[in-house]
Amino acid sequence: MIAAALAALELVSPGPASAFLARPAIFATLGAVAKPPSGWLQFCSENPGECRPTAEEPRDVTLTPDLLQQLFSINSYVNDRVKWTSDAELYGKTEHWAYPLDRGDCEDIVLLKRRLLANAGWPLGTLLITTVEDPAVQNERHAVLTVRTDRGEMILDNQTPEILMWYETSYRYLMRQSPADPNIWVSLVAEQPKPAPTTAAR
Repeated sequence: MIAAALAALELVSPGPASAFLARPAIFATLGAVAKPPSGWLQFCSENPGECRPTAEEPRDVTLTPDLLQQLFSINSYVNDRVKWTSDAELYGKTEHWAYPLDRGDCEDIVLLKRRLLANAGWPLGTLLITTVEDPAVQNERHAVLTVRTDRGEMILDNQTPEILMWYETSYRYLMRQSPADPNIWVSLVAEQPKPAPTTAAR
């Protein structure tokens, strides 16, 4: 699967990225240390090698048009490949995190995107599993992947083919992994900074 995803990158022509890269670089405000999701603890107990902190210093990726295209390609590949299926249907449990083959829920899809991007060379400290509430669906809990770059934090989401800056979504952000250690989770404050409104050119 990893080889297929990386090979697929060669088939996609880079599109114009200047407008995307010109968006305001605003970073989310973090709160206190939070209790990790039970699904992450279960995943790590079954896959301890996937949850070890890396020796590298946390850093943001310098985003280029090629890396942006890589993000879009892997996001699209996973969204197209994995059909959303509940844990209850797959495992007979309300919560179970695992790498998916062709079916899985939002956490499984996030895990696969994180793995493919890491294998493509993205530091794990820039790939942060994030839990949110969706106000459009009666505050339903959901998981997305936050990707930290020097141009800000982007959201990879199985519910849309678009990659948005974190402040462009309608979600309420709950918590996410620390860049320094994937086993440390931190909350996100309720009131987040937003980009200043711009005046349309005449």
